[in-house]
Amino acid sequence: MIAMKHFNVLLTLLIFCSCAGSRNFPEERYYAFYYDFDLVFEKDTVSFHLRNPLMCPIHVKLAKDTSLYGLESLFGQINLRARQDTTIKILYPKFQLTSQVNYIINMGDYHREIKKNKIALPFPKEKVYEVIQGFNGKFSHTSMMSKYAIDFNLKIGDTITSADHGYVVGLIEKYKDFGTSRKWKQTDKSNYLTIYHPHSGLYSQYVHLNYEGALVELGDYVKKGQPIAISGMTGYTNVEHLHFNVKIPSEKYGLISTDYDFENDIKAFELKKGDIVKNDE
Repeated sequence: MIAMKHFNVLLTLLIFCSCAGSRNFPEERYYAFYYDFDLVFEKDTVSFHLRNPLMCPIHVKLAKDTSLYGLESLFGQINLRARQDTTIKILYPKFQLTSQVNYIINMGDYHREIKKNKIALPFPKEKVYEVIQGFNGKFSHTSMMSKYAIDFNLKIGDTITSADHGYVVGLIEKYKDFGTSRKWKQTDKSNYLTIYHPHSGLYSQYVHLNYEGALVELGDYVKKGQPIAISGMTGYTNVEHLHFNVKIPSEKYGLISTDYDFENDIKAFELKKGDIVKNDE
């Protein structure tokens, strides 16, 4: 009987933990930016009218589809400058008006030389925060997309500031919940903000923002140290914090994580769990 009681308690705890990890997974899917491309087919020619809505370069290619018989190879990969429009025409008599064309769009010009400069800490002057996960952290900094990220223990409602001058090129702020189940990990639905820094070619990201926590809008120009968002607890996480990441473009994977240094002689790679960091700049 005692063993059975222990089993029931354990089972209850497992069910509770499972529910906590899967809590309120949102059905909605929000996007960091929207594009509006047009396609016209006439006289055996497919015309793609491409428009870049962002203040940063993007590269565009077609997703592979067996029904398109190699159209993606003919299209290749198109690089568009900030706010550039262009038209691509391809002779392709096999095209059907019922064909579904899907685009793969990534930020950045991977041909451009990256000129790294020291950046500011992503929180206001005189503020002090603890590092809860550094480079190559075991919980979530394990992929090429996040291995050089740093988690600071900002609380819900704390102010996030821009690490450098640049343009807001990605923004999601409509998610409300969080979790740590496999579903959350595979499809992380975090609120986040992406800023492009044209003088360096770097992109900075600020993740786990509060619901409707952005203080800026898509397309805005922001200055280094400017308040840009309110910290929260959304997406794949089990603790309130700011996930800060710096990225560069790659041809194959889109934006990938890269190393960096902060101002005031703070080496980002040296920051470890438990370190206390003050913004003296």
